[in-house]
Amino acid sequence: MKNSIKNILTVLSILTFSVSFAQNIEGVVKTSENTPLEAVNVVVKGTTTNTTTDSEGRFTINSKGKLPLTILVQYVGYKTTEIELADLPTAPLQVTLREENELIEVVVSSRRRIEKVQDVPIAISVITGKQAEQTGAFNVNRIKELVPSVQLYSSNPRNTGINIRSLGSPFGLTNDGIDPGVGFYVDGVYYARPAATTLDFIDVEQIEVLRGPQGSLFGKNTTSGAFNITTRKPSFTSGADFEVSYGNYNFLQAKASVTGALGKKVAGRLSFSGTQRDGLIDNVATGRPTNTLNNQGIRGQLLWTPSVNTNIILAADITTQRPDGYAQVVAGVAPTQRAAYRQFDAIIKDLNYQLPSLNAFDRKIDHDTPWRSGQDMGGISLNIDTKIGTGTLTSTTAWRFWNWDPSNDRDFTGLQVLAKSQNPTRQTQFTQEVRYAGQLTEKISGVVGVFFIDQTSQTDGTEESGNAQWRFAQSTTSPLWKTPGLFEGYGIKTDANIRSSSAAVFGQIDWAITDRLHILPGLRYNFDKKDAHYARTTYGGLQTTDPALLALKKLVYSDQAFDSSTDNTDFSGNLTLTYKASDKINAYATYAKSYKPVGVNVAGLPTDAKGAPLLDLAVIKPEKVNHYEVGVKTSPFRNSVFNLAFFNTEIKDFQTNVQAAELGVNRGYLANADKVRVRGAELDASFVISQNLTINGAATYTEGTYVKFTNAPLPLEETGAPVAFKDVSGTDLPGASRWAGSLGGEYSNSAKFFGNTGKAFIALDSYARSEFSSSPSASKYLVVPGYAIFNARIGFRASQGLSVHFWGRNLLNKDYYEQLLPAGGNTGQYAGVIGDQRTYGVTLKYSL
Repeated sequence: MKNSIKNILTVLSILTFSVSFAQNIEGVVKTSENTPLEAVNVVVKGTTTNTTTDSEGRFTINSKGKLPLTILVQYVGYKTTEIELADLPTAPLQVTLREENELIEVVVSSRRRIEKVQDVPIAISVITGKQAEQTGAFNVNRIKELVPSVQLYSSNPRNTGINIRSLGSPFGLTNDGIDPGVGFYVDGVYYARPAATTLDFIDVEQIEVLRGPQGSLFGKNTTSGAFNITTRKPSFTSGADFEVSYGNYNFLQAKASVTGALGKKVAGRLSFSGTQRDGLIDNVATGRPTNTLNNQGIRGQLLWTPSVNTNIILAADITTQRPDGYAQVVAGVAPTQRAAYRQFDAIIKDLNYQLPSLNAFDRKIDHDTPWRSGQDMGGISLNIDTKIGTGTLTSTTAWRFWNWDPSNDRDFTGLQVLAKSQNPTRQTQFTQEVRYAGQLTEKISGVVGVFFIDQTSQTDGTEESGNAQWRFAQSTTSPLWKTPGLFEGYGIKTDANIRSSSAAVFGQIDWAITDRLHILPGLRYNFDKKDAHYARTTYGGLQTTDPALLALKKLVYSDQAFDSSTDNTDFSGNLTLTYKASDKINAYATYAKSYKPVGVNVAGLPTDAKGAPLLDLAVIKPEKVNHYEVGVKTSPFRNSVFNLAFFNTEIKDFQTNVQAAELGVNRGYLANADKVRVRGAELDASFVISQNLTINGAATYTEGTYVKFTNAPLPLEETGAPVAFKDVSGTDLPGASRWAGSLGGEYSNSAKFFGNTGKAFIALDSYARSEFSSSPSASKYLVVPGYAIFNARIGFRASQGLSVHFWGRNLLNKDYYEQLLPAGGNTGQYAGVIGDQRTYGVTLKYSL
């Protein structure tokens, strides 16, 4: 990766910037109370040209022949202000500096317009790019520690589920046959694959997390929320940032971004991110650690402004991941209801095998199948914004791809049970969105749009047995199971393909009945079509014509093929009433009718007593969602935010993922639960206690329940029971903690570091959640205990020049699981995705 960083930085250094004639620039600097500020430092960014203000707050600075340019206005105890100038001002600049710890009125674009987040009648959490950088939140898995309503579960990038309020993706192994319930957008482009959430952020400006159904504002319908991520745009003023971090386990992360004018109407930005780290789990079989990090990403953007009313951005990005990682550690063994000889402990005793450790937090494995989680993801997009009348017409066209190249050890042991388990996938998508947003009349504003997505996913999988498979698969006492070579090399080749298309028309208006009372109706019409093909073919093993031996082989793997085609249409919508009682209190109430499109199974189906696939499970019904929410956003006193929301979401035909006891159903299968309900409350708060101290916190209470699910799969400990299904009505949904929260604070003070004016600071962040079920059907063995982790950082930061801070994560070295999952075939052992142990390091950043 070091060579990659060197090459990227070389490319960044050759960007050129436009030049014009030197002229003086004048201005006046005052406080928010209109008081002139003397001795304020005024700098032309990226140069040594500077001056200070006089007793009346006035300054004059020479442009040094460079336009466009950015002027930095800096004063101890106040926030640095950046002023971008494309042309020389015709009048003195009027600059207002705000106190360093004054709470910023965050603006968002979630409703397709720029507005203050406290005025938006949606539950939103906003993380700025600077906040993400400072807290080390370089991917979504770290963001969940700042926004406790977010849950992310990942046993590898493909098997990633992101939920908001415990809804969004089925818990367990990912099935390509359904749509995620949480939308993931980067600069307006929808990312269809959940694996996108495992990638490192590249040059992020802001992350908006919207909670609740979003169907009348965003192109892709989402039932539980959306991530709306915006990156930093090209600027006509030259600038650059360089950052490098180093920590224990040889953690190395480098980031760089450079921007500037490439012509009178063209600007560019090139950004790079690379992360590398040694493994955190020891593989005693190979003698080297596993679960490494090895990520690189690059993003380039070109901005063309053909007129003052039109912006056109062409963007391209590519990210690669090549970790030796995502190994899971055996966390325990559950006794099942199978015969004694079919219990895990009896099986490994017969095979003269012992686990390398009975304590998962010894972080030792002996896996004999290589762990490989290689993925490439990228694409190109064209975004056009043009002002028409009182609004803006936006067109976003994008093509993206995702290539997945895995290898897994799904028995989680050093035995050759599953010698191969890999499902490489190639996915491509094309999306087009056109929308118009603006003021329609004096009293009515709104947004209307159309959206289309077409995607194809092709999986060519392999699962193959090893020399220990006979003992794990043995289901009778027949001595034929011991036939030498019967199962060794015996496996299945899988051909699975999905073609999915979706088109929608959507819109929402904001009718101002009075200045304080608004009503916001929204409507959406959607058409979805999915065509799926699945075929698996057995191969290998002992070549025999003996009917008894062939029957045993079919008990492990059998040929299976089916095709399915389905489509459906849906009308959905929402109605919101909002009342601004005062400048400090904004209340809202929302009802939303939403849905998640029809699904298809493409990972094998369970079979009946005769070995025939249960074809009635090939197509999964769409989810029907009814959502109610009330909330209030307040600023109880100066520099404070205190927001509260209550929600109730009911889903009919909830799409859930089921882990089957049959090896041939190698990724589990999808099924519908009759009805589920999730209800709870959320709190978001931020307070500026003084000029030096800030505190922020968030908390959520969530009660997720199967209202009715009568044909649920058996929990792990009931595998082998005489019944095939279980009524789990009234039990908890998987992944749903009753309580989760985050709390953080920072103390800062003015300081200088190597001549740079800035802030010395110390900060502490914490995140906690209560226990949750890690199984579609509640199992007492697959319950993840609650945990809390603490992170801290101390250092110096400046808006220009050198910044440095030392950081530590999981300071108390807490042992905790992020997920528990059973081994293939439900033989009793289950594994854990383990949270990182204590890590620490230092970050250096230099800004021009």
